[in-house]
Amino acid sequence: MSESIIQVSGLTKRFNGFTAVDHVDFDVKKGEIFGFLGPNGAGKSTTIRMLCTLSRPTEGSATVAGFDVVKGDSKVRQHIGLVSEKLIMYNDLTARENLFLFGQLYDIPRETLDRRVEKLLTFVRMEKWADARIGTFSTGMKQRINVIRAMVNQPEILFLDEPTLGLDPQSTAEIRELVRRINLEQGTTIILTTHMMVEADLLCDRIGIIDHGKIVALDTPANLKGKVSGTDANTLEFEVPNLTPEILASLQSLECVDSIIQEDDTHIKIRAHGDGSFDAIIDGLRQTGARVKGVKNLEPSLEDVFLRITGREVREQVTDRVPMAARGGPRHGMRNTNRRAR
Repeated sequence: MSESIIQVSGLTKRFNGFTAVDHVDFDVKKGEIFGFLGPNGAGKSTTIRMLCTLSRPTEGSATVAGFDVVKGDSKVRQHIGLVSEKLIMYNDLTARENLFLFGQLYDIPRETLDRRVEKLLTFVRMEKWADARIGTFSTGMKQRINVIRAMVNQPEILFLDEPTLGLDPQSTAEIRELVRRINLEQGTTIILTTHMMVEADLLCDRIGIIDHGKIVALDTPANLKGKVSGTDANTLEFEVPNLTPEILASLQSLECVDSIIQEDDTHIKIRAHGDGSFDAIIDGLRQTGARVKGVKNLEPSLEDVFLRITGREVREQVTDRVPMAARGGPRHGMRNTNRRAR
């Protein structure tokens, strides 16, 4: 077992009476990718800010690279790099100039910095654009430079706060591959925050699921999903060409049904429990005149884990905290009815 490079005990942060992070305990092993998974507002970024010495804890303690985040904050900053949700770069400067600027903040000797910048640009395959202004880059290209900007000081630990937020699918895949390469080829310990289940599942060695400022589960992705598959609950996907609100209402009334998610006009995912749940759902569909074109028994996902532990979907938690007007209305075709979690 690798030694712990981060140790956290009772870490708490309050803002004017609101508890954003509530007595969390965890450790991060040297060389692993550790993920914080949870909806917006769950406390992921606040935890990261405390570990990066950008915010002082209200209670509790944490050490990063062996240094206390309060008493040894300047030492902590020498061992970490941070990629926050916002791009920290200057559009009027070139990629090379941006990297040099941040390197100089660490007082890295010019000769050493020259070699390091060239190596980093090559590492992310951006050497051809080294002397192009950042303002001319795509969002994905900017994020690649943003990531290596946080690596100029050769940190032992790299904090990535929602690194793929707002990126297109191709750029998202590129950044995820970059994260893997940094971890494998550089040996860098990575702490990743995300609200995306797939991202956490693909990248993380261990995941801490955060809900309302508390870590409600912590394990490997496989073990977390195994806790769901070891129960009598399962998730079924149905293709129903003549899907109606009446059919959905009828299914929701079934005792075995825990939740229903309408993916589009014809596809629904039903989370149910009990050995006879499949037969009960089929009978319920037939009684409403539903035509079933296809059925899939889906493997447990991290979303199933979250629902099992918290009793609500991650997307539902997001809507709890963000007013509808600010989100621009509901996503077309999405319906999420949730009765309970067992």
